[in-house]
Amino acid sequence: MALLGERVALIRRGKPPLEGRWTIPGGTVELGEGLEQALVREMLEETGLRVRPLKILTVFDRILRENERVRYHYVIVDYWCAVLGGELRAGSDAAAAAWVAPGELERYDLPSPALELVRAALTLSRGAARASSIGLGEARTPNVGRPTRG
Repeated sequence: MALLGERVALIRRGKPPLEGRWTIPGGTVELGEGLEQALVREMLEETGLRVRPLKILTVFDRILRENERVRYHYVIVDYWCAVLGGELRAGSDAAAAAWVAPGELERYDLPSPALELVRAALTLSRGAARASSIGLGEARTPNVGRPTRG
C-alpha cells in the first residue's frame, strides 16, 4: 500500500479477479522471484510508482469460487511502502488509478477487507507522523519526496 500524506494509491482492476472494482494494487509472484521484488515490480507495472517495502501490514488468503469449483486462491501479503518516485497511472492489470483521500474512500466501494486495511494504515501513518514530530525516534512513514498526481 502506497500512501502520499493522507492519500492512498488505489487501482480499478482491469482483469479478473475483481475486474471493475477499486482495490489496493497488487499482483502475483513470478517463479524464482522474492516477495519484496514482486511487490516492487507489480507496483511499478500497475501504478507507475517506484516503491520500497517498509513493513508488512497483514497476511490473509482469498479463495474465490464459482459454484463448487475454486477459481482463484491467493495468499495476500499487504505491505506499507515508501513512494520513491514515479507518476501514478493505470498500467498492466489496472483500468484506472487514483490518489484517494480518507473522506473519498466510500465512493470507491472497496471490498471490505481492503477498506479496513486502508483505514488501519492511515491510522498507523498518522501515529508514525505524530511520533516523529514530537521526537519519539525514527518514524516509519513513507518517504514521498514531491507529490505525484494520478
